[in-house]
Amino acid sequence: MTSLRTISGLCFSLIFSAPAYAEDAKENKDPWWNPDWSERAKITFDTSGDGAGLADPAGSAAVLVRLSGNFQAGFGAAKEDGSDIRFVAADGKTLLPHQIEKYDGMLYEALMWVKLPDAKPATKESFYVYYGFSGKEMAAAEKPTEAFDENFSLVYHFAETGVAPVDSSANGNNAETVGATSLAGMIGNGLLLSGVAPITIPAKPTLQWQQGQTFTLSTWIKPTSLQKDAVIFSRSEGNASFSLLLDQGVPMINLAGTRSGNGAPIAAAIWTHLAVVADGKSLQLFVNGMPYGNVAGSLPALNSPLVIGGPAATGTAGFAGEMDEFTLSKTARSNGWVKLAAINQGSSDAAQRAVSLGESEGGEAKAESGGAMEHVMLFGDIAKNMMFDGWIAIGVCIIMMAIGWTVAVKKFLYLNSIEKGSKLFLKKWKELSTDLTALDTENKSSVSTLGGQIESSQQASIEKSPLFHIYQIGADEIRHRLDKDNNRVQGLSGRSIQAIRASLDSGLVHETHRLSDGLVYLTMSIAGGPYVGLLGTVMGVMITFAIIAKSGEVNVNSIAPGIASALLATVVGLVVAIPALFIYSYLNTRIKNSLGLMQVFIDEFVAKMAEFYRPPAGTEPDSTGSGSKAH
Repeated sequence: MTSLRTISGLCFSLIFSAPAYAEDAKENKDPWWNPDWSERAKITFDTSGDGAGLADPAGSAAVLVRLSGNFQAGFGAAKEDGSDIRFVAADGKTLLPHQIEKYDGMLYEALMWVKLPDAKPATKESFYVYYGFSGKEMAAAEKPTEAFDENFSLVYHFAETGVAPVDSSANGNNAETVGATSLAGMIGNGLLLSGVAPITIPAKPTLQWQQGQTFTLSTWIKPTSLQKDAVIFSRSEGNASFSLLLDQGVPMINLAGTRSGNGAPIAAAIWTHLAVVADGKSLQLFVNGMPYGNVAGSLPALNSPLVIGGPAATGTAGFAGEMDEFTLSKTARSNGWVKLAAINQGSSDAAQRAVSLGESEGGEAKAESGGAMEHVMLFGDIAKNMMFDGWIAIGVCIIMMAIGWTVAVKKFLYLNSIEKGSKLFLKKWKELSTDLTALDTENKSSVSTLGGQIESSQQASIEKSPLFHIYQIGADEIRHRLDKDNNRVQGLSGRSIQAIRASLDSGLVHETHRLSDGLVYLTMSIAGGPYVGLLGTVMGVMITFAIIAKSGEVNVNSIAPGIASALLATVVGLVVAIPALFIYSYLNTRIKNSLGLMQVFIDEFVAKMAEFYRPPAGTEPDSTGSGSKAH
């Protein structure tokens, strides 16, 4: 599928790219970045009152770009893993570093972090997402870690499953504790905290805090219930300590026993953005991008392990709920940066207005066929989630299909050959049937050539005809009986004609078996294909629901891939059965026609035989009626 997409994209770029790029540049006044990329879509970043509503500059920011149904054509044109996607500034020159947190072309969902060097307040800026690479060799993108500036000391997306949280910044500050995965996080997967099993991050030089240094913590939380003094994040060493708490729904900073003031509590089971900013003089707490509380003082010097969702001291509880997008910075981020994170990473209408995707540009030729190609490529994405039992069912179906089609091709060629031979034979038979006594000869070659009427070039084709085989049986039977009469004047009695008729019917049975040989494999494909596919589907659905029951998380992202891959087995079973049904009906009709032709020929042969080989008058009663009509 990837090769087909590449070939189609290459053909398009060679034929249409140059005029398309020129026209787009003229119309949009934004130059095309690279002609090897055939398509792009404009992204508008709005910090005005209509979008994020920033009143303060945000500076360098990693902006979340969500691609979903608004990027449907892009999922069809881009590579399966999104590796050819590039983000470029409006100048057509500046490549913006980006990091892919999630890319699922089958479900039309992608989460990408794009670094904007300077996010200004109350402005509308634009940049482009390029996709549909059609060149020979794709240049490497910027390092994914460069999507987060050098001031980040730790970035956790919690996108991993079954491993400790991995740092997505350039510092490699991975956690050492494996946490439970929430499949319905704020942004893709999240972290599920029980309150008793915290996540520990080992101390490293890049995580060391100096006395009075600047600092920013940003994260999303979704508490299961409102607990007393639930610790969200903590770090302590001796008498120095820092923690972020949730006390009966009230977020608080605890700096060596001094807490920030109370505010309105947040709600349980609702995602809330929290941020802590230390500027060296005080620590400011933000809730959903707005100032909430503060503590006078500075960040203590600490070089101990960091703990997420665990107690800072004995007697305090850990946070129970979900967490997503946990980041630490060694600089004091601005109020605009905090508000942008709360708006952009959220799911409100303002988030959609802050970062909006425009229509695709270029790739007109692809756009016409993109829908069909997109559906074809979806099957490859579905197959990636296929379980072992589903592959067994599909393997059995493929074997049935291979055998069935092999039989069908052979039978088709066989029927063509016998029909061609039958036409030639019947043409010669019409001449022979006017005087069947031509068979009254001891010369077998004369019989096989229908009295010398068949040319040598036609002999091989006619000998394939079942009519010729039956004719030979009749001719041999006539010659065998006439050989007993040295003078060959006695003719054939009614009983002899009946016996010859029985031999002809026996030949008909053998020809019927030969014509029908192998059709059973097609009937097996018709009857068995859907059942084998259904078995694979049922097993896949059972396993999918069993996995969901064990994880305890029910959402479309966890169910859809498993169900789709399970249904693929039924689709394959139907693909085996439906063509086999039509092929069987077609071949069976042609076989019935051949059988009907043989039955008519036998009746005609017996009638001619009774006419030309009557016994001498007076030797026995006239029995031609019974002889010519054996049934």
